[in-house]
Amino acid sequence: MRAVDIIMKKRGNFALSSDGSKSVTTDTKLSAEEIKFLVQGYVAGTIPEYQIAAFLMAVYFNGMTFEETSALTECMLNSGEKIELHSEQFKSLGLRGPFVDKHSTGGVGDKISLPLAPIVAACGVQIPMMSGRALGHTGGTLDKLESISGYRTGLSSDEFRKLIAKNGYAMTGQTEKIVPADRLLYALRDVTGTVESVPLITASILSKKVAEGSDALVFDVKCGSGAFMKSEAAAGELAESLVKTAQAMGKKAAAFITDMDSPLGCKIGNFLEIEETLDCLKGKGPSDVMDLTYALASQMLIFGEKASSKEDALEKCREAVESGAALQRFLDNVESQGGDAQKMLSDYSTRRSPFKTEIFARQDGFVKIDAYKTGLSGVYLGVGRNKTTDKVCAEAGIILHAKTGDAVKKDERLMEIFGKDEECLLPAKKILEEAVSYSDEKITRPPLILKEII
Repeated sequence: MRAVDIIMKKRGNFALSSDGSKSVTTDTKLSAEEIKFLVQGYVAGTIPEYQIAAFLMAVYFNGMTFEETSALTECMLNSGEKIELHSEQFKSLGLRGPFVDKHSTGGVGDKISLPLAPIVAACGVQIPMMSGRALGHTGGTLDKLESISGYRTGLSSDEFRKLIAKNGYAMTGQTEKIVPADRLLYALRDVTGTVESVPLITASILSKKVAEGSDALVFDVKCGSGAFMKSEAAAGELAESLVKTAQAMGKKAAAFITDMDSPLGCKIGNFLEIEETLDCLKGKGPSDVMDLTYALASQMLIFGEKASSKEDALEKCREAVESGAALQRFLDNVESQGGDAQKMLSDYSTRRSPFKTEIFARQDGFVKIDAYKTGLSGVYLGVGRNKTTDKVCAEAGIILHAKTGDAVKKDERLMEIFGKDEECLLPAKKILEEAVSYSDEKITRPPLILKEII
């Protein structure tokens, strides 16, 4: 085989119609062997980056069949180590399964994994959670956790297993040995404009989630201005791809398509989202965060065989919060992963950057807050990254005092803004002012959960 022949096959031959549009005139479907040849060659260094970049762009434009996507996922999964959780030797640790995880496609203020994991663990489900970092306008779970003094996300496989058994869940990042193909391909997708490809996203997500040892997966697929998938139709395509591919790999799977036109919750930032997590675990979180957390957690309880129905699962999740069991699980996890839980609690509502400004309402009316622009301002403030090597600021972020649909009066405080330095505040504030629009008529927010796919 030659890489160039595979690239040309996926690219296809094009015909130019009378109206000037192009159409593919040949079958671009690749065999599992051809996909394996490319992936293995790239990881081994025998196929150069520029040829893989061409392949990714061909996939972006021509897509992949379900069979191709499954083959790509399997190749990526098998490119490195996998974390084994079901082996007989680990049962003595207390690992019993089924192991259930949740994945979000990313959004602004999306800290759902942080309260969700301890709630589900308190209900008896074991959760292996491999998370990512902030990139672009979306936040990263690992950055939020590492804003807790001492918290470690670089766990070895043995540590990961022991902490799942001890606390019911553990939070780790992707290592160089786990799915190296994904790490290489994702970095290349980010700089070649091919991030939004459904089959590439599917293979990236599932290869990591299966490698971490999960038996069942719940996906939160965002759509709207603050999501990678801007329309519900595009989010639906990705959700279907994730669920069907996961099921083909022998996993239970469900997806929720959720709204990300407006920020989720009231606090956006790294330690600020730890604060809001504590609010949620005390039963005092914003309604949108609590509602989505409970919906996703309930499905995880059903997959984890700890609830017979959504009503039963929801009741158990709420009891885990009301009893304080979920909060204790979170504190135990913080301590087990090297964090200082007492310092975290004492830092609550005081750990804010000294570089601060505010935004006030320009007029009376109902406000709408755009998620993408809010997230983009966070990159300036130091919450997120433009590239993977950028540092984030734990103390930076935004507190929303009004959310989409709220009625406000002129000069009422809408936002508090905290930056990594004085210079970043002006450009970030300008973007945030553009993120706020006003209406004389009441604004009705769309449902938070738009669709469920099981």
